Amino acid sequence: MNRLSAHIGYLFTEEPLADRLAAAAQAGFTAVEHPEPWAIPATEMRQRLDDLGLVLSQVSSGMGQAGEKGLAALPGREDAFRAGFRRAADYALATGCPFVHPMAGVGGDTACYEANIGWALAQVAGTGLRLLIEAITIPGYHMARLEQAMALQDRFGGAPALLLDSYHAAILGHDPVAWATAHAARIGHVHIADHPGRHQPGSGTLALPALRSALLGAGYSGAIGFEYIPTGPTAESLGFLPGWAAPLAGECHA
Repeated sequence: MNRLSAHIGYLFTEEPLADRLAAAAQAGFTAVEHPEPWAIPATEMRQRLDDLGLVLSQVSSGMGQAGEKGLAALPGREDAFRAGFRRAADYALATGCPFVHPMAGVGGDTACYEANIGWALAQVAGTGLRLLIEAITIPGYHMARLEQAMALQDRFGGAPALLLDSYHAAILGHDPVAWATAHAARIGHVHIADHPGRHQPGSGTLALPALRSALLGAGYSGAIGFEYIPTGPTAESLGFLPGWAAPLAGECHA
């Protein structure tokens, strides 16, 4: 069964960060994610995850200063990017997290971005860790289009996996279901939010159950993360979750 991952930067924010893990497990999630969970030391995070039957599905290499939204593409910030990436990689290895997302940042240039991605790939070689890249529709964000993400992925032989976000894909004019069907082999992680509004599934116009079926039908085996803004308390936004946890028609699990 695919892991259902609660983005605890968006969900369960009614609770302190450490308490969001238990809230996610109680709600039925089997994984959690956060771009910068460093306030919980890695050894404590691993113990909490193990005790709750959770995994950590992805972390970022750091958001940088206010407004930067990442460092990987920003000339002059290479030392900070590398320090942040090393911290994130060490944290991921200590907690059993499979992915580090080196966020590109606002502005920057492609040469810097590609150099930092190449360096990061060399750092994780042989460790089992993988990189994620994501097209994000923040104004000015360097990695802004899915086509750009695919080109970077191809530039490095498919080594960085692609993070498909249903909300960003819709803003970019893509049908997330059709895109996932065509490019499932590129995807390492998924973020789910409805459009418009970036709220919970069922609040907007996207065919998100069809996206789930398309992903699983194509053999996708990664985590499905929920990165949305609840329209009220998180617990009241989770009516969709049992349907996402249920197997597809005809699917059999031991």
